[in-house]
Amino acid sequence: MTQPRWVALLRGINVGGKNMLPMKYLAAMFGEAGANEVRTYIQSGNVVFASGPRLARQLPRLIEGRIAERLGIRVPVILRSKDELLAVTRGNPFLAAAGAAAEGLHVLFLSGEPDRSGVASLDPRRSPPDEFAVRGREIYLRCPNGMGRTKLTNDWFEKHLATASTARNWRTVLALLEMTVR
Repeated sequence: MTQPRWVALLRGINVGGKNMLPMKYLAAMFGEAGANEVRTYIQSGNVVFASGPRLARQLPRLIEGRIAERLGIRVPVILRSKDELLAVTRGNPFLAAAGAAAEGLHVLFLSGEPDRSGVASLDPRRSPPDEFAVRGREIYLRCPNGMGRTKLTNDWFEKHLATASTARNWRTVLALLEMTVR
């Protein structure tokens, strides 16, 4: 029987020369923890794997612990199932917007669903012309001038929403979804 596919998204791995973790070591950590068919995508902490739901839900905590133990750093690991990732790709409110180039689209994946008061505290005019939409455990971003120029950062959202987050560009989100079906 085929096991379900999952995507683990690690925050802050191999970005700007910080928190360096070779993907082969990360893949090995997942394999050692019991995941099957482990593959990584690019060097920024994207892991696609197969496992039963019980193990998959335990893996973020296990991998976070192993990274802390081996490297001495805290790295949030956020998990999505293949079906959840498919729903993310279908739910992007900026895809149909006139002039919304895929290059300016990003998704912040949250470790938990934010409470309503946190979402209400977000200022939609913080970084014009950038836009965001909070949908469950994801925040869709449209940043036409790029992520390097926006004030809509992981830290800003985490401060207001009290949940860990990690961002991926739209191209990466689509590539990860494709990896879950192969």
